[in-house]
Amino acid sequence: MAEGAPGVAIFANAARLAKGELVDWGPVETPLGEPVSRTRGRLLVKGPGGVPEAGYWECTSGAWRCELARDEFCHFLAGRCVYESDAGERIEIAPGATTFFPAGWRGRCTVIETVAKVYMIR
Repeated sequence: MAEGAPGVAIFANAARLAKGELVDWGPVETPLGEPVSRTRGRLLVKGPGGVPEAGYWECTSGAWRCELARDEFCHFLAGRCVYESDAGERIEIAPGATTFFPAGWRGRCTVIETVAKVYMIR
């Protein structure tokens, strides 16, 4: 390992994180009506200046405007949601889905049933 490089970080069982201690991350920033989705999660790692960031994230039902400044890789563990890009692409998410959203992706996210995912943002 290079000098100053972070060590290995691990969630022993990401699927059971919801039973552990999660941090309330509050409501989504740009809700689109009611109900307003609320988020909570747990960071696994956050590098200098916030890059990279990886962790576990949950979000309750609702819809919001989504605009990604950085690349995001996700693996969904639970719930259902739909992402609709401004370009018209529709992505339906269910447990087991793995996604990559490029920096600059813009659209709407509608959570139908509380979602849980592990993610990495770079």
